Amino acid sequence: MKEDLKETIAVPEGVAVNIEDSMLKIKGSEGDVERMFDHPRIKMDVKDGSLILSVSKATKREKKMLKTYTAHINNLLKGVKEKFLYKLKICSSHFPMNVSISNNKFVVKNFLGEKSPRELIVKPGVDVKINGDIIEVSSCAKEKAGNVASDIELLTKKTGKDVRIFQDGIYIIDKGGKLIS
Repeated sequence: MKEDLKETIAVPEGVAVNIEDSMLKIKGSEGDVERMFDHPRIKMDVKDGSLILSVSKATKREKKMLKTYTAHINNLLKGVKEKFLYKLKICSSHFPMNVSISNNKFVVKNFLGEKSPRELIVKPGVDVKINGDIIEVSSCAKEKAGNVASDIELLTKKTGKDVRIFQDGIYIIDKGGKLIS
């Protein structure tokens, strides 16, 4: 049964929301993010300090998209108030691994005794800090922070080694407040 649906998202104080041609721009105290929400049937409006998503005569697929858009927008609103933080731990038992960052390039040297360094270009809008054996990845966009953290973890992927013995690498230990066991 098709029905008219409407989702109202309260915009927190100190956050500015602007919509231009399906591009949602959000500015807050920690930074600003923008994201394209381009669905032909879902309409977005900003009224009285709230963001309203609506669709008329919604099918099941459009209901799912409306809920997905709501979840993404809530993450964006949360991110501009307080950045998402991922933590990674450097584990090296066989060879001393050197990790550095400069000019948006993350470099791992001497991983398992390799001569050539492994490099990763950090995406714009993501901050990477190294504190001893802990790497902190933070961003206003949850997807960007998660992608860079997983790229760093995949940078030290081992092939042809027994992972029970060679446990060297960089591993995600905290996903934005959710500890990984």
